[in-house]
Amino acid sequence: MASPLFILLILQSFLVSTSISSTVSFSLNQTETLFKWKTSLDNKSQSFLSSWVGDSPCKWVGIACNKAESIININLHDYGLKGTIHGLNFFAFPDLMQLDLSNNSLHGEIPSHIVNLSKLTYLDLSYNHFFGNIPFEVGLLKSLTKLDLSNNSFSGSIPSSIRNLSNLSILYLYDNMLSKSIPSEVGLLKSLTELDLSNNNFSGSIPTSIGNLSNLSSLSLFYNMFYDSIPSEIGLLKSLTTLYLFNNSLSGSIPISIGNLTRILQLDLTSNYLSGPIPLEMNNLILLKDLHLCNNKLNGHLPENICLGGFLTNFSAINNHLTGPIPKSFKNCSSLFRVRLEGNQLEGNITDAFGIYPKLDYIDLSNNKLYGKLSPTWGLCHNLTNLKISNNNISGKIPLELAQATQLQRLDLSSNQLNGEIPKELGNLTALVYLLLNDNQLFGRIPLEIGQLLNLQQLNLAANNLDGPIPKQLGKCFRLWSLNLSKNQLGENIPFEIKNIFALQTLDLSWNILMGEIPLELGGSQRLETLNLSHNMLSGFIPSSFNEMLSLTNVNISYNQLEGPIPRIKAFLDAPFDALENNKGLCGNASGLMPCPSKSQKKSSRGLVILIVIPVLGGLLLLFILVKYLLLFCCKKYKPRVEQYQYIFDIWGYDGKILYENILEATEQFNSNYCIGTGGCGNVYKAVLPTGQVVAVKKLHPSNDDDTINLQAFESEIRVLTETRHRNIVKLYGFCSTTEHSLLVYEFVERGSLKKVLSNPEEAVKLNWDKRLNIIKGLSRALSYMHHDHPSPIIHRDISSNNVLLDLDYEAHVSDFGIARILKPDCSNWTSFAGTFGYTAPEFAYTMQASEKCDVYSFGVVAMEVLIGMHPGDLISDLWTSNGQQVLLRDVIDQCLQPQRKNRVAEQVVSTTKLAFACLNVNPQLRPTMQQVYQALNSGRPSPLPKPYLMISLGDLIGDGHEVQS
Repeated sequence: MASPLFILLILQSFLVSTSISSTVSFSLNQTETLFKWKTSLDNKSQSFLSSWVGDSPCKWVGIACNKAESIININLHDYGLKGTIHGLNFFAFPDLMQLDLSNNSLHGEIPSHIVNLSKLTYLDLSYNHFFGNIPFEVGLLKSLTKLDLSNNSFSGSIPSSIRNLSNLSILYLYDNMLSKSIPSEVGLLKSLTELDLSNNNFSGSIPTSIGNLSNLSSLSLFYNMFYDSIPSEIGLLKSLTTLYLFNNSLSGSIPISIGNLTRILQLDLTSNYLSGPIPLEMNNLILLKDLHLCNNKLNGHLPENICLGGFLTNFSAINNHLTGPIPKSFKNCSSLFRVRLEGNQLEGNITDAFGIYPKLDYIDLSNNKLYGKLSPTWGLCHNLTNLKISNNNISGKIPLELAQATQLQRLDLSSNQLNGEIPKELGNLTALVYLLLNDNQLFGRIPLEIGQLLNLQQLNLAANNLDGPIPKQLGKCFRLWSLNLSKNQLGENIPFEIKNIFALQTLDLSWNILMGEIPLELGGSQRLETLNLSHNMLSGFIPSSFNEMLSLTNVNISYNQLEGPIPRIKAFLDAPFDALENNKGLCGNASGLMPCPSKSQKKSSRGLVILIVIPVLGGLLLLFILVKYLLLFCCKKYKPRVEQYQYIFDIWGYDGKILYENILEATEQFNSNYCIGTGGCGNVYKAVLPTGQVVAVKKLHPSNDDDTINLQAFESEIRVLTETRHRNIVKLYGFCSTTEHSLLVYEFVERGSLKKVLSNPEEAVKLNWDKRLNIIKGLSRALSYMHHDHPSPIIHRDISSNNVLLDLDYEAHVSDFGIARILKPDCSNWTSFAGTFGYTAPEFAYTMQASEKCDVYSFGVVAMEVLIGMHPGDLISDLWTSNGQQVLLRDVIDQCLQPQRKNRVAEQVVSTTKLAFACLNVNPQLRPTMQQVYQALNSGRPSPLPKPYLMISLGDLIGDGHEVQS
């Protein structure tokens, strides 16, 4: 009989061998499973997992094991994986505690055999492409403490099995397509500290059982379709620090019980149908930092002690029916950073309602019933960038001390009862971009110091009692795109220095007492679109230079003493009669005007001799001139330059002289009817050649010295550009120059400029998000190619929506690549600036050196223009302030095309916006390269950008009420 010791040794040996066998079995089984799953992924994904070789997965990247070499952690976050997880047999991982596959491109449904991960405490499948229902089996993983399925395409409802997850502390299901109501079983998850179900399609009422979640610190239900009232049980969540319910259809009043949330830091109820007064109990929320109540139907007074705790940073209650005064606690609320109360019926005296705010960046009190005087203490808010108190009943003078707020970028005091003179000290506010003082009772002269505001883009002093001349110093404000001085008593002549305002698009000088002739130089305003000179005392002829103002679309010169022919451009020829009426003797081919008399009609009958002799002499003179011209034409017209341009056109296969004549014939000598656009260095015409081919011809502006093009240097440059072939770059066919014209001939792109399409509502609505994102991608592809892949890298220098053309498929084609660098710098007033105002990088103003990073900045502007639907000038100026600026993305994107609540396009809009913001960085060194931008857009993955750009999220686009640091 064997001794007990012998039996014990045998048993121990058996257990050890069994353990070793089990460990080897585990290892082999898990290795095989992971290998099999790896091979099911696409080739690129497999390359990312190239370290997965050998028989010991515990040494592989992303894998962690316990002492028994059984896998307990799989973390492949952001590995670029593409495929499904059906090949990942969860039976092989009985000890797995953490599974993180987030931020990849995995798709398909979650397999039901995930239930075998009984020890799983951490499951993160967020930011992938999973779809289908959340499987019932997920609710059986009872050990889970964190479940994150956010940013996918899950649909259906939350499974009732969720009630089993009693250990769950974090539940993220945001950014999906989940629907129906929230199951009441959620109220059984008493360990929950964070619950985010935002950006889904949930409807019905917010379940009252949510009041059982006593440990909850963050609750986000924004951007769903919840209706009914906010349940009073919300007040039971006394640990709550964040409550986001914005962008739903909640109605009724704000529950009084919300005053019990004494730990709350962020509260956002924006964009619902809440009505009634704001509960006085909200005065108890003394720790509040962010409070947003915008776009509801709230009435009554603002809580008087809302800032009693001294922590309030952001407060907005835009567009309600609130009445009463500014809360008393605002006086000493030094923590304020951003305040928006516009669009209410607030009343009361604001003279002493506000104090000194060292952190205040933005305040808007517009469209209320406030009265009193502007306090000098506003000047002591040294970080203030935006002060808007328009459309109130403010009286008194503009305080001189306001000039001490040197960071001001927007000052809007319009539509009040301000009087006195405009302080010349405002000329010290050199950061000003918008100065709006219109519709007040200001008098005196416009200060000459306004000319010091070199960053000014919009100046509106209309509807005051200003007199004296228009200061010629305004010509120094070359960034101005809108100048409105109408409805004053300004006199004397229009200063010709206005021509120096290269960016000017809108000029309104109507309803003054301006005299003299319209300055000839005003015709050089190549960007001017709207001109109103009506109701003045202007006289004489309209300058012939106006015939070159092809950008002009709206004009009004009525009620003056002008005479003679109107300019032969569309704006005048198509103008209604009331825009031309009541002048001394205007004539021309426009509605309501008499045709201009011919020369024979102007002759007076001074005698028979004059009638006979003058025509004879004139005829002889004309004959002499004609003969001389023909001789010059035959001998000289093409001779000096024919060799050069003919050589250039050999590249295209066209005879230069014949082509030139064909173009003249096709455009009727460059008649304005054939003009399809205007650019920095010339106007663009559509020409149908005898072969039937349609081309776009850019007629370059002539220079003063008649030597615009240096053909010897130009020839090699043109050869390079004509050989460039890229799907997103407009083909340059060639160049032709004569003593009269210098022409660039391009392929014709059917839909015309991006700016033209975006500015036409009927066309813009056809640009869905897919098309818009493809346009941005095409632009980035072209710039990346020319910066990094072209044999001779080229900076464009003038990227704008005018230079991005769209074909019939809405594919983007960039025009004028390389032209800015090879034309003589003074070919027009735009080339010397190396860009179009509103698109040019800020550093160029002081370096005068164009670089690739200048193109990157311009790309950012155009990208935002595509997303917003118009030029983002206002937004860009708000983005870059001394302390940063807060912006709601969903408020600025094109409102005619809102993304769906949750889909891939919406995510791409957000990631594209991040890239655009990165490109707009005021520091060129912090901007990405165009190659990086294109790669980020082409991969469909977020770009690894530094803060603050990553703070923009899908929620900011489709309903996150945070005002995002940008």
